[in-house]
Amino acid sequence: MKVVLFCGGLGTRIRDFAENAPKPLVRIGYRPILWHVMKYYAHFGHKDFILCLGYRADAIKDYFLHYDEALSNDFVLDGGGGVELLTSDIEDWRITFVDTGVTSGIGERLRRVRPHLEGEEVFLANYSDGLTDLDLPTYVESVRSQDRIASFLCVRPTQTFHVVKDQDGGIVTNVEPVAESDVWINAGFFLFKQEIFDYIREGEDLVLEPFERLIGERQLLAYKYTGFWTAMDTFKDRERLEDLWSAGKAPWIMW
Repeated sequence: MKVVLFCGGLGTRIRDFAENAPKPLVRIGYRPILWHVMKYYAHFGHKDFILCLGYRADAIKDYFLHYDEALSNDFVLDGGGGVELLTSDIEDWRITFVDTGVTSGIGERLRRVRPHLEGEEVFLANYSDGLTDLDLPTYVESVRSQDRIASFLCVRPTQTFHVVKDQDGGIVTNVEPVAESDVWINAGFFLFKQEIFDYIREGEDLVLEPFERLIGERQLLAYKYTGFWTAMDTFKDRERLEDLWSAGKAPWIMW
């Protein structure tokens, strides 16, 4: 299946760390988080990618045009300066780069890559900043068996906020960490049928109007998952992911 990745956002919450680089190029270890997401899909055999570009599209294009395999692979260097790679990351990947607009919402970005999905009965899609140890084949098999138009991964939030319940008049009856509440959130890792395009109007986001239409027709599934999942939204998130990678304890590295 082809994999659509949304890479065009401004990433304002991590901008101070990334300076003017797009968030998908913020590094964890030797490689940017976008690479980690793509490597995850490639591990399960999905190596045909469509990147929905926007903010700093040039930087993402440049990264792959000048990709250095030796950075994260073993190699032999001979006396004449020749390099013999012993392993390779992306030699069998196919990557389509599409400028979908700097200010476009996710739904509009998806609409603009529709021509590149012709003939695909089902395809995968995702944000470019979420990592998980989800067994992708199990997820795909489960949601496809229920034969709905769209599905997404549903997880408990990882933030440290607290959920507050109150009665009339503002009297608080309960305060609990959001991660321990009954709140579940959309974590991406979408699986779509081609019919998803019938539910997205020009200029719309994805999880607002289109998902409301799908809900009304009982065509949207949420796959609840309690394993590892996290998104890199802030500098603190990036530091936590870097620490996991440095310690050799990164759950998303399944390859």
